[in-house]
Amino acid sequence: MSMERLSQQVDAYVAWKRELIREITRYRSWLEHNRLNSETLTAKLERALKLLRTDHITLAFVGEFSRGKTELINSLFFSEYGQRMLPSQAGRTTMCPTELFFDPRSERSCIRLLPIETRSSAANIAQFKRIPRYWVNIPLDSSDPANMAQAFAQVARSKAMPVEQAIQLGFHPDGLEPAGKPGQVLVPAWRHALINFDHPLLRQGLRILDTPGLNALGSEPELTLSMLPNAQAILFLLATDTGVSASDMAIWQNHIRQLDENTQSSLFAVLNKIDMLWDDLAGEAKIAQSIEQMRQSTAKQLGIDADNVLPLSAKQALLAKVRGDRALLARSRMADLEHLLCERIVAQKERLLEERVVNQVLALLNNSQHALALRLEKVRQQQQLLENHQQDNGQLLFELTASTKEEHAQHHRRLLGLKTNQRLLKRQGDLLCQALRAEQLDQQLSLLSDSLNGSWTTLGIQQAILRFFDSIEHDLDSFASEAEQANRMVAAIYQRHNQDNPLHGVDAPQFNSKRYQRELGQLRQKADQFRLQLKTLLTEQRTLSRRFFTTLVQEVVSLHKRLREDARQWAGDALMPLMQYTLEHKQLLESHMLRLKALAQDTQQARQRGQQLARYSSELEQQLAQANDMLRQLRRPAPIQRQGKVVSLPQAARQDSGEA
Repeated sequence: MSMERLSQQVDAYVAWKRELIREITRYRSWLEHNRLNSETLTAKLERALKLLRTDHITLAFVGEFSRGKTELINSLFFSEYGQRMLPSQAGRTTMCPTELFFDPRSERSCIRLLPIETRSSAANIAQFKRIPRYWVNIPLDSSDPANMAQAFAQVARSKAMPVEQAIQLGFHPDGLEPAGKPGQVLVPAWRHALINFDHPLLRQGLRILDTPGLNALGSEPELTLSMLPNAQAILFLLATDTGVSASDMAIWQNHIRQLDENTQSSLFAVLNKIDMLWDDLAGEAKIAQSIEQMRQSTAKQLGIDADNVLPLSAKQALLAKVRGDRALLARSRMADLEHLLCERIVAQKERLLEERVVNQVLALLNNSQHALALRLEKVRQQQQLLENHQQDNGQLLFELTASTKEEHAQHHRRLLGLKTNQRLLKRQGDLLCQALRAEQLDQQLSLLSDSLNGSWTTLGIQQAILRFFDSIEHDLDSFASEAEQANRMVAAIYQRHNQDNPLHGVDAPQFNSKRYQRELGQLRQKADQFRLQLKTLLTEQRTLSRRFFTTLVQEVVSLHKRLREDARQWAGDALMPLMQYTLEHKQLLESHMLRLKALAQDTQQARQRGQQLARYSSELEQQLAQANDMLRQLRRPAPIQRQGKVVSLPQAARQDSGEA
């Protein structure tokens, strides 16, 4: 009983995504066939498909040393090998952050290791990932468990170096063990490990991030500034024998707690090592009571719901799985965590994809279906009219053609008006991007760099960072006021459309920059925390300070870029529902006019005219049936909802999914 249930859930999730990709691709072909596609519509569908193809779920395991993070990963993923794969003996084993994933482009499984000496460079891990020559590669042979365990042991390797060199690489001497030689300490041999491994769950897009303890979280800024905020779920490991210690609380307060407020991460605490409380003399009821008390007090200390605290024993779960001992596995409570991974985290991804992809494509498809249904209704009315006026239907056809032409001209005028509005909105979008010009950011970065290089006093660094964030916040405020103006313009255009088309009322898409302002606030908070640490940092640790601020600045640059791209995309897409509605009606009216003109030819007999119109009606019915089928397929609930589970998203995720 490894992770069979989660495996089924992830399989269903991946199959659902494949269904979505198939239906969106089918809709794109359908639009082309009916001459209803446009450049912006095609681009939007391409973005939806790309999001579905590149989507994955990241779980981050975080906690102090000796809390059992790696043992838990062994129990979840490697029990079938009958031994521990990732080294997890007592002490500080996971010395470097480790990512487990499956890369379908690579020919074989392997471990890639980044030497610790790269910390002397200002480049971050993301940059090093693009430069293969810096990494040490170790092949993995999944058919040979002993070979794999040996290869995985490399991840935990440490090396001796002079204490001065360790400090320059960003390590605090208090957190390092002596190497047995005077003036030498042990440091991790590697800065980062990438494990590309073919496992059914990893193959389906699950990624695991195993992090070291407190010291490394502080000395590898990218972990807390970028990697953890991008995870869908954080599993915070605690040990039953220690409870929430002071160092646990420091990690929780400084690096984890705010993630559920500012990102779409779900936070869970895993209270590991409950086997410490197993006592044959106390009896099961007393043990269960002790575990429940610990669960409640842990939830209270961390300020999270008790349902999000999971007591378990990773060690006993691994033993139980290797031995096939169902009773021990049940007692280890590992099933609670597997259930949580199934029902909460996968469901959260489903909801977010529904917000970002499904609902948007459904709105476009509804537009198409609506236009087609109206046209079919019109054709049926005209069929009826022609049947009722067999004698003078030539004159009637002339009148029908004239009224269709007038309707076409009306939609043509609306389309021209919308195109004018689109140009105005594009200009407003350019103004939005002007408020966040890349050149302006370059100047601010240059000023920051000069200030940091010019003054490495604590006060100098603090003032430089404060000035930098003040200027970025000022830019974001200017951007927000430009966005409000653009929102008012879009709201007015939609209001006019809704008055002209009361049966097709559409809500105006509004751009909201609050999510980005919150994200910037979080980065500033991190900078403030680090500024306060500067007084306690050793002067030799300037490299760490540089690396922290370099990483921080790169996160601000990334935020800036994403905001500019989102603003440009929003300005391009905001009027698309109205453009699509009007264009589809215009295109269908053109086809209709051509049919009516053909029918109006003098040589046509009344019976032939009836047959031709019936054929046209049948074609429209066929296209409408296809549109209805695509709508039905896309409206199918995601797998977990299909099973009747009700899963709630974290508040921040609900807000963000509708913000931009």
